[in-house]
Amino acid sequence: MEFGFVLFLLSSALFEHSSGFTTWVVGSCSGLFTEQEGVFASPNYPNRYPHYAHCTWTIRSLENKFIALRFSYVNIESNPGCSFDAVRVYDGPSTSSPLLGRLCGSSSRSFGSSGNNLTIVFSSDGSVDGRGFVANWYFTDYCYYTTTAPAPACGGRLHGSGSISSPYYPNYYHDNAYCEWQLSAPAGQTIFLSFQDLDLERCCSCDYVKVYDGSYVGSRLLGTVCYNDTNHLDFQSSSSYMTVLFRSDYSGVGRGFKASFSSSLSSNTGRVDCSSEKMKITIRRSYLDSMGFNWHDLYLDDHRCTPSADYYYVTFNFPIHSCSTRREAENGRIIYTNNVRAAQSTSGEITRQDTSFLMRVRCVMERDSSVGTLYEALENNNATISGTGRFNTSMAFYPSSSFSYPITESPYKVNLNQQLYVQVQLTRAEPTLHLFMDTCVASPNNDFSIRTYDLIRNGCAKDSTVYIYRNGNRYFAQFRFRAFKFLRTHSQVFLRCDVIICVDNDYNSRCRQGCRYRKKRSLSSDHRTEVVTLGPITLKDQEEAVAKIEDKN
Repeated sequence: MEFGFVLFLLSSALFEHSSGFTTWVVGSCSGLFTEQEGVFASPNYPNRYPHYAHCTWTIRSLENKFIALRFSYVNIESNPGCSFDAVRVYDGPSTSSPLLGRLCGSSSRSFGSSGNNLTIVFSSDGSVDGRGFVANWYFTDYCYYTTTAPAPACGGRLHGSGSISSPYYPNYYHDNAYCEWQLSAPAGQTIFLSFQDLDLERCCSCDYVKVYDGSYVGSRLLGTVCYNDTNHLDFQSSSSYMTVLFRSDYSGVGRGFKASFSSSLSSNTGRVDCSSEKMKITIRRSYLDSMGFNWHDLYLDDHRCTPSADYYYVTFNFPIHSCSTRREAENGRIIYTNNVRAAQSTSGEITRQDTSFLMRVRCVMERDSSVGTLYEALENNNATISGTGRFNTSMAFYPSSSFSYPITESPYKVNLNQQLYVQVQLTRAEPTLHLFMDTCVASPNNDFSIRTYDLIRNGCAKDSTVYIYRNGNRYFAQFRFRAFKFLRTHSQVFLRCDVIICVDNDYNSRCRQGCRYRKKRSLSSDHRTEVVTLGPITLKDQEEAVAKIEDKN
């Protein structure tokens, strides 16, 4: 049986006909439907549904038949994971029954029950609305519609290098997902895992990724990744095995995640340390000896860049913008690349024998850290060396809006309501990198653990005296605010800003989006922040008053 689009021109009413005829329910916000077939719609349809609606309908077959349900028209606020305005369909008599799926935006969909009950819940918040939905149902002896699209295969055993991602990535993953990957590396090597994109439900106990240091989920836990716990997005095993577990519950969803993995030499064989200014590559001499190469034969893409050595290690230590180092962007991240090369000493100027040695070096900069990897290619024997580093940023007060020179006195003594000018910047000027202030807060304590006050939040000015001069379109950002003091505490104030580093040609980066009043859950290429602090600021009048009292005494 097929149901077309139903145009409702009637006021809210319930029309019941004799058995075998369709029941039309228009504009109701709850009900129990036991008729053979029928149609119902959201409140006020075809007008826009109200804010803060919460409606529940139950469809029950009294003859123990299956229920086929089809949403023929949907016009509901489009929102990530259908977390705000949405229709939810449950396979049973209540909302404690299994969730078959949710609807928002404009996507139509069909559902089928596994028993003789379906429960449908429609809810809306206080912001955006729409025209709502129209749904048709009928009873059948057969389940013509599957309850939902079959869950895709996920998890498995993977070896060497590659990538893993959540089901349907980069689209929304499904509810009640359970995916387990066992990653392995060649004997004597380890696994290095790096998350490139992350967008999970805003509930760390609901949807999460766990990384285990071993071949099963009972191994030592290396860490958990969820929507607000993104301090560690790079993991390295202590053996040749790593297990990754992804789970989602029955409520909100997100776009999921993507992570790359590779086999990695142990850190005592080789490593890379990176910052926004320098790159340091360290390789054990005994490893080079085992490959038949002398450290004197090594050089970078710029053949003039050669290493130094001691008894145990060979070291390249050079400015990251020198030695033919290249910079590129991948998924919103900044990557510096170079190559360690070597050739065995031979007579003459040319050779036709493949005796070269190559390690590809990658430093992946992610706001507050970087990941360095070395890919070695020699007789098809590939390996990876991994390391970490940081972007270098600083923050300072300036005496005026010209931002010509910073104030160096500490603490900075100011008057109440005095204009304070702040600049946050990359330590090294990079015209093709942009810095974005996502959040700036003040606190009377330098650990920011008890009391904080928002100056900037999600790139938006939260205090009425804040004026943002630049944000997200240069390698520095600037703003001003008026000095204040916290009640019932001392006169010192500290500042802390969370900043994001983006490449200038990444038009989807957080830097390009500016002020965002509703914080999105996607972390994608912006999933870490550099934290810079400044202070203290001390009020002049209170210090001077204390000094006068001491003089009198």
